[in-house]
Amino acid sequence: MSDAGYLAPAAPAAAEVRDRGSRFLARILPCRDEAAAREALAAAVREQPDATHHCYAWRLGEPARERAADAGEPAGTAGVPILRALQGARVSDALVVVTRWFGGTKLGKGGLARAYAQAAREAIAAAPLAPRVPADDLVVEAPFERLGAVRRLLAPPAVELLAESYGERARLELRVARVRRAELEAALADLGLAPEEGAAAAAG
Repeated sequence: MSDAGYLAPAAPAAAEVRDRGSRFLARILPCRDEAAAREALAAAVREQPDATHHCYAWRLGEPARERAADAGEPAGTAGVPILRALQGARVSDALVVVTRWFGGTKLGKGGLARAYAQAAREAIAAAPLAPRVPADDLVVEAPFERLGAVRRLLAPPAVELLAESYGERARLELRVARVRRAELEAALADLGLAPEEGAAAAAG
């Protein structure tokens, strides 16, 4: 992926794979941050308390923050194949959980990896995927006489106003598409203003 963008699920989707009695239920869930991913994972586990394993991977943002877990399966047989399915599809801002019910026949490491990968790929293929442009959050503090000029720089969705507050100066929280960031900063510099990283960007 690059600043040109990536794909993100617009809604949840699911797919099921069966192999020698074992059942693999894969679900892809939209998530914008780690807190949302953890909450979605916990909910998925609660929904299927009788399952043998709940293996998962998530990718968040761009550059992607990634996490994968085998959740008791042999190392490298579940989490990594799920993560590679997300990477191969250029999908981020997503959690894929693959829940397994053991069917009595061992599949071996190769068989497990293939089953988890297939289930993940089918869930991703079933999801409505929307393009998403990487963006940065910036904060601009401006004197009131320049507020109108700053507002004229807003051009959703490339430059969006997230929030504003007022004290001695106006404080605007902006989200700008990364490919437009340099252009926006140059326009603000012409106004004598220098934006700072927003809270979300600073935390990342």
